[in-house]
Amino acid sequence: MASYTLPTAVSRPEAEAGVVYTVASGDLRPAANTICWPTQQQLEGDVGKAVESFGRTVRRGHDIDPVKGHGFIDSQRAGIEAFRNVPYDAPLIVVDAVWQYSQFVLAGLLSHRGPILLVANWSGRFPGLVGMLNLAGSLTKAGRAYSTLWSEDFTDQWALDNLKTWLETGTIEHDLSHVQDLPALTDSPETELGQAVAHQLQVDRAIIGVFDEGCMGMYNAIFDDALLAPLGIFKERLSQSALVAEMNKVTDEEAARVRSWLDDAGLDFRTGTDDATELTDAQLHSQFKMYVAALRISDDYGLDAVGIQYQQGLKDTVPASDLVEGLLNNVERPPVTSRDGSRELFAGAALPHFNEVDEGVAVDSLVTNRIWLAMGLDPATTLHDIRWGEDYAFSDGTTEFVWVFEISGSVPASHNGGYDKSYSMRQPKMFFPLGGGTLSGVSKPGEIVWSRVYISDDVLHADLGRGTAVALPAEETQRRLDATDKEWPIMHAVLHGVDRDQLMAQHKANHLNVVYAPDAATADKALIAKAAAFDALGITVHLCGRVAV
Repeated sequence: MASYTLPTAVSRPEAEAGVVYTVASGDLRPAANTICWPTQQQLEGDVGKAVESFGRTVRRGHDIDPVKGHGFIDSQRAGIEAFRNVPYDAPLIVVDAVWQYSQFVLAGLLSHRGPILLVANWSGRFPGLVGMLNLAGSLTKAGRAYSTLWSEDFTDQWALDNLKTWLETGTIEHDLSHVQDLPALTDSPETELGQAVAHQLQVDRAIIGVFDEGCMGMYNAIFDDALLAPLGIFKERLSQSALVAEMNKVTDEEAARVRSWLDDAGLDFRTGTDDATELTDAQLHSQFKMYVAALRISDDYGLDAVGIQYQQGLKDTVPASDLVEGLLNNVERPPVTSRDGSRELFAGAALPHFNEVDEGVAVDSLVTNRIWLAMGLDPATTLHDIRWGEDYAFSDGTTEFVWVFEISGSVPASHNGGYDKSYSMRQPKMFFPLGGGTLSGVSKPGEIVWSRVYISDDVLHADLGRGTAVALPAEETQRRLDATDKEWPIMHAVLHGVDRDQLMAQHKANHLNVVYAPDAATADKALIAKAAAFDALGITVHLCGRVAV
């Protein structure tokens, strides 16, 4: 009989009574990990003190690397190795003080048998809550149960009470009373419009161009083809190297014409001469070539929407894609012709761009674009990170929780009130080593519809709500920009009937999609049409907060 050397799996330690393990998922970009490490240490210390106050012992699941200068899990392999130190059945806390790549810890979390708690700081400067929301959406898609918790320093009673509950029961139940399933819609022009848009999409089909998937570990942003096909949406998988190759074919004259158009439109380019720290004309010139190249490739493949990943790969090759993304999402933008000059590409139309290749936003933006156009409205959409927020006392004596919605530059100029109310600054070096400009500004006051399409239980869901973008004094706007990333576009948003903790508890992504309507009544009607379209496509619709349906 043959004798073989049988492989053996690495054994895990046994769980110990009263011991809670922690892990920290980080960034793929070394500079981000080293710069953010002190903040992570502070949060781990705060969480540790809170856990120990309930008589538990905290044990870190992986070491701090003195050579790298941080203690983050910074790759998928490092995550697999780290989880070998964590007992399968131990209570486990993922501590998020910064943006994190969910792929680094997914392998370990999906095989973990003990209760999982995702915790985040409540900070604008260090967006742990953004990272936590992404990991929550990724685990929801993967079907792994978890709980979530957030706090400035884990000394407030709300956070302590919920932490105590999790330690005792393994779960936290947040207030989700703001969420209701879509009721049967009455016959109306809006319902008819939504159903017609859905029918057209399913019959005529649409193509979304995907320049590489899985940006920054966002597992939740990858939508399986089998879920998209019933909607009539299909992927054209493209390589970002093809985008660079096409950029090299764009002439200097064509790029210069884009710059000239934007200068005439009033976009404020805040340039300097130090390429390492300032926005330069050379960086912008590269971005204008990317804009032309993106439209030509989209035309080549007949795309209805497009998503550029940028991170990773492109960040080491060319300046940022964000300015390009904001231009694509706007109806009014620099004209681009076919290579032979015979046709203007996508003339007079927004080409929806789903930033960071978030395919949930792709589905959302396609549907939104068609409904808003049918209603004669500006179809410009953008995604934002749910970045942070605080209460604000208005001059009329009312106090509202005002969210800071931010993204790294891909807003359409119409959201800011036009190009002449927009500006472009160099992207932060920590994230964007080759620079590149943003398309930034302060979102104009007005009525918005916000939404998120996500995967849960292997089916598509959509959360829909209403809100108002509000105006804050210039000094308060600047304070909030300084507390986050001052280079990026900002929206001051008040959500209708959804408080801070309810949004955090329900939302299944770091991103949400926003679109304007000219007034509240029109916004309500457009939301009904959008809900009807999602429902007709077979997407499970949830209404969040005060919604007139």
